[in-house]
Amino acid sequence: MPYIFQLLVILGASFLGEICNLLLPLPIPASVYGLVLLFTALMTGIIKLENVDKTATFLIATMSIYFIAPSVSLMTVIADYVDSLLGIVVICCVSTALVMVVTGKVSQLIMEKSKPTEGVVSSDGVSGKEAGRDE
Repeated sequence: MPYIFQLLVILGASFLGEICNLLLPLPIPASVYGLVLLFTALMTGIIKLENVDKTATFLIATMSIYFIAPSVSLMTVIADYVDSLLGIVVICCVSTALVMVVTGKVSQLIMEKSKPTEGVVSSDGVSGKEAGRDE
């Protein structure tokens, strides 16, 4: 019985996402609204993790099964895309590399900006030099 309740909580967040998609004129999929609403409810404590934990774990564990039908469907139409296959692979590789580079650079910038400089007092009242960070 707890699985049914947990599934209803997850489906309720998805349904609220559908309503947001109808009401808000933004090009955001309803599933994204639902995930954001569920995440916000979990972070604020409106929904306890115990209320969705077991069912969410089950859904994640069986996720690969949900991709079987689209994969089989893709195999039936692959002949239509053979001419474009090289371009698709190149685009995937370039975009993946670009995302990796941008993510790395952004994380480096964030790490550099979050380093305390010498003489600057941190939130605990200790300067960078006193805390042994003067390397």
